[in-house]
Amino acid sequence: MHVLVTGGAGFIGSAIVDQLVADGHEVRVVDWLHPAAHEGRPDYLNPEATYTWGDLRDLDVARTAVAGVDAVCHQAAMVGLGVDFGDVMDYVGHNDGATAALLRALHERAFAGRTVLASSMVVYGEGRYRCHTHGVVRPGVRSVVRLDAGDFDPRCPSCDGPLVAEAVTEDAPTDPRNVYAATKLHQEHLVAAYAREHRGSWVALRYHNVYGPRMPRNTPYAGVASIFRSAAARGEPPLVFEDGGQRRDFVHVHDVARANVLALLADGGDDRPDLSGAYNVATGRPRTVLDMAEALVAAAPGRAGHSTSDPLAPRIVGGYRIGDVRHVFASPARAADRLGFTAAIGFDEGMAEFAGAVLRGADA
Repeated sequence: MHVLVTGGAGFIGSAIVDQLVADGHEVRVVDWLHPAAHEGRPDYLNPEATYTWGDLRDLDVARTAVAGVDAVCHQAAMVGLGVDFGDVMDYVGHNDGATAALLRALHERAFAGRTVLASSMVVYGEGRYRCHTHGVVRPGVRSVVRLDAGDFDPRCPSCDGPLVAEAVTEDAPTDPRNVYAATKLHQEHLVAAYAREHRGSWVALRYHNVYGPRMPRNTPYAGVASIFRSAAARGEPPLVFEDGGQRRDFVHVHDVARANVLALLADGGDDRPDLSGAYNVATGRPRTVLDMAEALVAAAPGRAGHSTSDPLAPRIVGGYRIGDVRHVFASPARAADRLGFTAAIGFDEGMAEFAGAVLRGADA
């Protein structure tokens, strides 16, 4: 199969390229090498893939990229919360605008194959919560007054009582709470609309917290795993917001790459001929942000045997980021049932490997 991987020089995209090439597929990559994530061409590019260096928002670049491909794996995007709302035009342009150009180019060649989109758990906003009195509820945006007071957990919107977090499923209402989240949901809508009109198929993989080799670092757009890992590598304590109790599902990039390949190739069979829709890509085993910080410090090179009383243990600094949510972790059951995907790399194994992995950019 001839597969286009957009963003294929990046963190997740390059892992997908490696797996597709290893499986014998022909791979074309288009990547702009966004300066917020890259310091020039990385040295890990797979020599068996072909590369086009260009901005996918340019329709001519998009037309060249889609020529002759059988399937599309759309990973190109700006990620993370960014600096502030001043990033809005960049996020909308690189995420929604580039997706629009890609789909326009596919439309011109009447492409009716499968498109796999890198989406994100951020489309849910807060995760799923249950009130003892009112059952499953959707809490609103956390109160700044309560956040300032160190009261971080959402409350029941009906009785203001405590809530229990549960695994979110793909049929949960979406509630994007920052610019990045809004663009990811719009990308899902655009890809779904294209597939319906052209009788193709689409899969949106809602990644949970992805970590692993080749992550970018020292950038406002890096994920928390990269920020913590870089601090530990420098011999500095990771600084943990809120109280560290935020629960997430940390999934290794090699598992995410495998999920993409399965999504590109999956055949639903006679009982489920169209696999189109959204799928959580997660382990199903949530951990706290503090758990991750502690695991990375413990596994950092040269740190074996240090106790949690060590001065380089993670430091809880309180505070919060507007747009962050408290708990969001997922049920991976749909991906297991329909795509055959189950995460294989456990938290302890993955964090131990990640603590010494090579990231993009120099520590500073």
